[in-house]
Amino acid sequence: MTKSINASLMMCAALASSVSLADEPSEPEQKKYVALRQKQTHPLTLQQKSIAVIAAHAATGNIAKLNDALNQGLDAGLTLSQCREVLVQLYAYAGFPRSLNALGELMKVIDARRLQGKNDQPGNEAGSVPAPENMLSAGTRNQTALVGSPVKGPLFEFAPAIDQFLKAHLFGDIFARDNLDWKSRELATVGALAGMSGVESQLQSHLRISMNVGFDKSQLAELQAVFIAQGEEAVAQRIEAALTQIK
Repeated sequence: MTKSINASLMMCAALASSVSLADEPSEPEQKKYVALRQKQTHPLTLQQKSIAVIAAHAATGNIAKLNDALNQGLDAGLTLSQCREVLVQLYAYAGFPRSLNALGELMKVIDARRLQGKNDQPGNEAGSVPAPENMLSAGTRNQTALVGSPVKGPLFEFAPAIDQFLKAHLFGDIFARDNLDWKSRELATVGALAGMSGVESQLQSHLRISMNVGFDKSQLAELQAVFIAQGEEAVAQRIEAALTQIK
């Protein structure tokens, strides 16, 4: 009996150790995280500003303004792949209907620009991603790298399914795709969340993550003027209020 118990304890310890090791980033991953979180030393580019604006209008379903934003973003040098990926990622924050509608509008914009003789760059497709059985571990490592520490708490203990979905799908399936860097993904997320009301705590969280991936508060504050120029004062005010809460 004692031998059986000891064997079971050893097996549990081995499993726990393997899970822990799986959540430790490999050396190549560590190098990738360093590159993805490198400090940006210049103001936001036109492309970066466009990403936030595109995401905000897509998240609120303002198709007319989204059309303008997509054209401005493509004129600024965004690739078709980057625009498409921003709108694909959007569904994790604003839902499938907004994402699908926005992707449909992007298709119309591309067709119209081709008729105008504009040859937009296709951009890069996503490279290889971890196998499905490894996605939870990969997403957990990505989430930890983005946030700066492991993410735990009563909410995730109460609803462990949402914790798994966040780690395996959002930070795994989506953030593992390399056709959009983490700075761009966070600007898209900030834009989407700032465009919506009632998600102020999530906006604050992603502004903090934006700082973890290499932006500073002054660079993020540039988005306020961008949205004011768009006639979106409420969006600018949400960003200002959220930044004020970050010490």
